[in-house]
Amino acid sequence: MNPPCNKIKVMHIITRFDKGGSAENTFLTVCGLDTTRYDVSLITGASLQGNLGEKEKESGDSENEAVRANITAVREQGVRLIGLPHLIRELRPFSELSAFFSLIRIIRREKPRIVHTHTSKAGILGRWAAFICRVPVIIHTPHGHVFWGYFRPWQTRLFILLERWTARITDRIVALTPQERSDHLRFRIAPKEKFTVIHSGVDLTRFYNTVTDISQMKKNLNLPGGSFVVGTLGRLTPVKGQIHLLRAAVEIVADRPDIYFVFVGEGELHDDLEKFAEVAGIMENVRFPGWKSDVASVLSVFDIFVFPSLNEGMGKAIVEAMVMGKPIIASDIGGISDLVVSGETGILVPPAGSNAIAEAIKTLYANPEKRTEMGKRGQERAAAYSAESMLHKIKTLYECLL
Repeated sequence: MNPPCNKIKVMHIITRFDKGGSAENTFLTVCGLDTTRYDVSLITGASLQGNLGEKEKESGDSENEAVRANITAVREQGVRLIGLPHLIRELRPFSELSAFFSLIRIIRREKPRIVHTHTSKAGILGRWAAFICRVPVIIHTPHGHVFWGYFRPWQTRLFILLERWTARITDRIVALTPQERSDHLRFRIAPKEKFTVIHSGVDLTRFYNTVTDISQMKKNLNLPGGSFVVGTLGRLTPVKGQIHLLRAAVEIVADRPDIYFVFVGEGELHDDLEKFAEVAGIMENVRFPGWKSDVASVLSVFDIFVFPSLNEGMGKAIVEAMVMGKPIIASDIGGISDLVVSGETGILVPPAGSNAIAEAIKTLYANPEKRTEMGKRGQERAAAYSAESMLHKIKTLYECLL
């Protein structure tokens, strides 16, 4: 064990420290590192002074409260938090330059031995700042990729070039799944030896220890007591593909009025999705409860969990649903296919395939034994994705590179 003066300084950098999968992964990592071995700091684009940034204001009060709780927990763990308001997800040249020079200044002052960046924007700016400051070890976790589904074609091509150039100064790139690594290799981001696969960990104990009054929870979600519930959770944004589940709902509700659809989350598409449901005449069977902190309790009322994402590094919400014993219907895209074994723990469908989603829902609706069997197999599979397993692999990577 190193004495305090010889602690290894590790700096994590991320744009949004919200309740998304990449931020939760970072939260578990910085809180789980051994404080007798590591001196941990976290740079985030979120404001840490109580004044929420532009994107945080788009979230609901309950989500913002949960973000503040994470910030408090990180500080109590002894992690030093540094807010950098110009480190935002939107492409704004002035903000990029301001954030870049601020990162150089902070890294020069802190002198970390490891800089570990998360997501694309923070990854590019943070890694080049670390390289300029001659940081010994530079690690990047993309948490998926931006090679399709996020930007216009010219912006995507630019990001691919930037990722290729930046990979040259990166010691290791952490992919969440083998498929995510394959996607990066297909776009020639870096040679295979630069990649390590470390899944995104889930705090499984939160789900194992949950006891929910399902009848009461259905009342809280304004669902009829005997309803069959198809649900999803995630930020309401185009790349998450919720519109395709809504289109499937239009086809299903006409024949099965006892099936209800729940979209848990907040985001810029909230109003558009509600309007679509109203115009389609299915609003009676659709619920938009916003973001919920008690994810396990909400998942407990779902009979089927659907994840219609168009681009996904791993799909942490899928693991959470599997822990709760739910059969999965998900897009056969990105790292999802490494999580969901089609026909065994769920059904994989083509991305943006509304008709395929509808058919899969009808199949599972008509087969309760299949739903139960898939749920059991999913629970068994989810055990491999614990936060403890992720932390062990990250610590091993740090020690290897040091």
